[in-house]
Amino acid sequence: MNDNVAAIRNLAGLATPMALRVAVTLGLPDRLRGGGAAVEQIATELDVSSVALELLLGHLAALGIIERASIGYRTTDYGAALCKDAGNGLVNLLHLDMAGGRADLAFVELLHSVTTGEAGYARRYGQDFWADLAGYPNLRASFDQQMTDRFREQIPRIVAAYGWGRFSTIVDVGGGHGTLLAAILAAHPGMRGHLVDLEPTATEAGSTFSAHHVGDRARVTPGSFFDPLPQRAQAYLLCDILHDWDDEHAHRILGRCVEAVHPTGRILVIEPVGGRRANTEFDLAMLVIFGGRDRRVDEFRALGSAHGLVLETVIDLTEQRCLLEFRLTATT
Repeated sequence: MNDNVAAIRNLAGLATPMALRVAVTLGLPDRLRGGGAAVEQIATELDVSSVALELLLGHLAALGIIERASIGYRTTDYGAALCKDAGNGLVNLLHLDMAGGRADLAFVELLHSVTTGEAGYARRYGQDFWADLAGYPNLRASFDQQMTDRFREQIPRIVAAYGWGRFSTIVDVGGGHGTLLAAILAAHPGMRGHLVDLEPTATEAGSTFSAHHVGDRARVTPGSFFDPLPQRAQAYLLCDILHDWDDEHAHRILGRCVEAVHPTGRILVIEPVGGRRANTEFDLAMLVIFGGRDRRVDEFRALGSAHGLVLETVIDLTEQRCLLEFRLTATT
């Protein structure tokens, strides 16, 4: 077999990504910490086949996640990154009973998504991603935490890279647990913020604001960004929102911001931009999970123009995200 064929076979393999997800779902990295444990003991505890578990552990050992020990297998320092207390968000992302891991399995419907332009998630699970979150609180909680984890390291740079202090009021539309808005308010004591998101996410945001000592300047309204938003703020922030939706829904969300914003205000979009800060693998995930995509600058410009918006500037915030600033056409 030549090198090219071997490399492509490695790229195409499904065994390793699924082995990691199953290991996390079974809690193997945590259970095998320290001195480790015997295969038969773990199989009995988990009520799984000892023969099949041995096969899984053998592959995890080949990957360096675990290693053979005197009594069976134990987690390596490398594999400890998959433990619950590692603080890196990997368990939340890979666990098959959490939002991230469950969503990834929709990739088996990628052909359907490429053929139709529609999400594959509903084809696999019988309802779309958002209906799943609404129906299963554990999925909602894990998704909210995934969003918080994803931003943790980028927030200081996002706050520092843009002049947030020019606005006295800002509405964070679909702002999740409120970690970004809390950081913005903490850096600019003269600002007031208002977060809109669904319950119970909105309740968690209130706790975030209190923990960051900005609760006296931050309001929380439980609600959907498809409904009317708090009125006449100077800025409306959509962070990692529009790429989760097809054009029809993106227009509806943007339209709600336009009808609410102060005439001299701004609508701010933070997310990866196609051809600039987007990741191609992540772009496919947006398609297969949500039916969305990371739009290019010209697509954002056209999206805004339909609502009387002018794309005034595009700023690279981090290696992964840009900020697009829109103003109303009549604003000078």
